[in-house]
Amino acid sequence: MNHPHPRAGAPLLRQARRLFLEQGELPPGLVDERLLRSWHRSRGAGLEPVGRNPETPRLSEQHLRQALERHQEFVAHAEPVMEYLYAQVQASHSMVVLADNRGLLVHALGDPDFLGKAERVALAPGASWHEQHRGTNAIGTALAEGAAVEIHGAEHFLERNTFLTCAAAPILDPSGKLLGALDISGDHRSHHPHTQGLVRTAAQMIENRLLLSRHRRHIRLHLHPRAEGIGTVAEGVLALSEDGWIVGANRAALAMLGLQPADLGATPLERVLDSRSEDLLDWGRRQGQQALLVNTRRGGRLFLQIHAGKAPIPVGTAAQSTPPQDALAALDTGDARLKVALDKARKVAGKPIPLLLHGESGVGKELLAQAIHRSSPHREGPFVAVNCAALPENLIEAELFGYAPGAFSGARKEGSPGRLREAHGGTLFLDEIGDMPLNLQSRLLRVLQERQVTPLGSGKPVAVDFALVCATHRPLRQEVEAGRFRADLYYRLNGLTLTLPALRERSDFSALVARLLAEMAPGRSLALAPAVARAFADYAWPGNLRQLANALRTATALLEADEECIDWSHLPDDLAEELQQRPLAADAAATMEQPAPDRLQEVSRLAIQRAVAAARGNLSEAARRLGISRNTLYRKLKAGATGDAS
Repeated sequence: MNHPHPRAGAPLLRQARRLFLEQGELPPGLVDERLLRSWHRSRGAGLEPVGRNPETPRLSEQHLRQALERHQEFVAHAEPVMEYLYAQVQASHSMVVLADNRGLLVHALGDPDFLGKAERVALAPGASWHEQHRGTNAIGTALAEGAAVEIHGAEHFLERNTFLTCAAAPILDPSGKLLGALDISGDHRSHHPHTQGLVRTAAQMIENRLLLSRHRRHIRLHLHPRAEGIGTVAEGVLALSEDGWIVGANRAALAMLGLQPADLGATPLERVLDSRSEDLLDWGRRQGQQALLVNTRRGGRLFLQIHAGKAPIPVGTAAQSTPPQDALAALDTGDARLKVALDKARKVAGKPIPLLLHGESGVGKELLAQAIHRSSPHREGPFVAVNCAALPENLIEAELFGYAPGAFSGARKEGSPGRLREAHGGTLFLDEIGDMPLNLQSRLLRVLQERQVTPLGSGKPVAVDFALVCATHRPLRQEVEAGRFRADLYYRLNGLTLTLPALRERSDFSALVARLLAEMAPGRSLALAPAVARAFADYAWPGNLRQLANALRTATALLEADEECIDWSHLPDDLAEELQQRPLAADAAATMEQPAPDRLQEVSRLAIQRAVAAARGNLSEAARRLGISRNTLYRKLKAGATGDAS
């Protein structure tokens, strides 16, 4: 971030600050755009530069220890770099600080005299320096902007922090997710222009250490435009699965190859380098770690060094032994039926075979369709989703097929291409295809046969090319027999039918909940309270995955900043009431049905039978649902078979 000179620019900065506080805006160019955005965010959080502000959270020692345990890998790799960095700035009235992705300070090193000053403004482990708590500051602003920043003196939003000069850089994990930030803070009188560069380099060192640690068993490619740059902090590093997909990278490698973090796990090496992964691995085995000059698909040239990892697999067997790292794999949390559907979808993705997804409402049919798109060669094209049940019948034809200018009263004067043409080069997802009116089914069939669409009011057909995925909760075969769905269209759509299991039928419930919580609250170790987890596992979830996700999203939003456990108080009232009433009703029914002497034994036997049936015979899963060990379940099953009442 560009700053006015610490002395010559101070009056200008004070004037800009006063104008902003009085008018809420500034003339262009008076301060850096990032700084102005941060001031706006600070004001939007309800902070006042002077005076009392809302109480800012600070963790107790116990909660700080728990946070350190959650971030153990992150802190372990950051500490040596922080010690090196502190050695460079020691005795300069400053400190080195590590924060997580929510701005929580988890570790700090510093000069004793400055640590005391910093403590007075809570610049210490356990405190939050998120912008919404501390206003403009290097840590919070670097996290908000996703870029290295420097905040000097009066650029801080809160007056009490203006004695500081701070430089921070964000730290990403090997998959591109934000882990936290590294910061150097000091007395504003000791400001040095090279501090930001030091912090940025140190953050890159931490990212590289994490990448090498997480992917030490993967094939790694070390890249640089010059052979001498390999092995330096400026090198790019890629991690590959054994079948040649890029599963990890540092920032330097992403920049050299023109990739984004979202491309990790979804990009084969051949898409960015003019070389096959098998050939590169063979070179590495024959030539050791000698640098090889390769061409990139963007027209550049890079020197490359190959590290085969600690457990290399012979070329030719990798594809069979390595799980795919794509968007479909991200949906696999252990349910056998779902895995079969995902594996089938992967085999036909990119082939001219339409997919028909069956399943109850809310089971995740659109999620699967999106994953199929991102795992196919069409991933660079658009994903166009149309809910056939949500469109008014008088508009669905124009919405799907488009229309020429002036085609009908109320039409836009420039016309509309229609959703089918918008999907050209990508994937068209027709949800609730069973609700499409019969007269439009014949038009859709014609488009699929001829690969052309004719907009309303135009006699000129337009060529279209897209992958087709349809979904329905209706039994289409029965709809065909009843005359409500065209048989010829049904057989055109039904290239491969995949049925998604209802949530109550899945055996991966715990893993699914863990994945959803990790996606909703990255960086937090959230979990369900034991009683809530048992109630969730026993509930039928009529709204399936959509209902579960909404419940978890609400619970996550209701958690306090220092809470990690989702309990009854965090659930929507109607769901909590229903979940808590169900066991009471079951107990009452059991009490009425059984004579008192046999009640407990029979209730226990029935509960075990229901759990084993719900787990489809998987005794480990049944034991988890019952909240007992697998050995205890075996013993109870054996006792039930022999009539032993013990």
